[in-house]
Amino acid sequence: MRQPIRRRIFSLFATLFLMPVLPVLAEQRPGALPTYSVSPVGWVRKGGGKTWIEIEPRYQAALLGVEELSSLWVLYWFDRNDTPEKRAVLQVHPRGNPDNPLRGVFATRSPFRPNLIALSQVKLVAVRGNLIEIEGIDAFADTPVLDLKP
Repeated sequence: MRQPIRRRIFSLFATLFLMPVLPVLAEQRPGALPTYSVSPVGWVRKGGGKTWIEIEPRYQAALLGVEELSSLWVLYWFDRNDTPEKRAVLQVHPRGNPDNPLRGVFATRSPFRPNLIALSQVKLVAVRGNLIEIEGIDAFADTPVLDLKP
């Protein structure tokens, strides 16, 4: 059940935020695919058996109301896989197991992707200032966080 929800969220995200700007960006660079740049809004932090997201102070005002939520979707960047070789991997054996049939990365949760965007739903524990304590996340400490969604 979780997978179809993720697909719907990505579809809605693309429809609302990416599709309106694609024609404009394509016109700016005839013949070239549009490129984008993203900057972290925060970082995954881990220590003492706890996990939290540290939001950059300039974005702290964007946390208003987050404390009322029970969970968050965290979009983050697989920064430790960011090499041209790893971005070029288009097919993998799921879970790194060669006994599993070969699949395209878009049909898996592999960290090897052309664009290293990851998505995890996390349970919210508390919000204190610019720190969001969460129950856990499938990300390394100091992973850059791109966005949060309710």
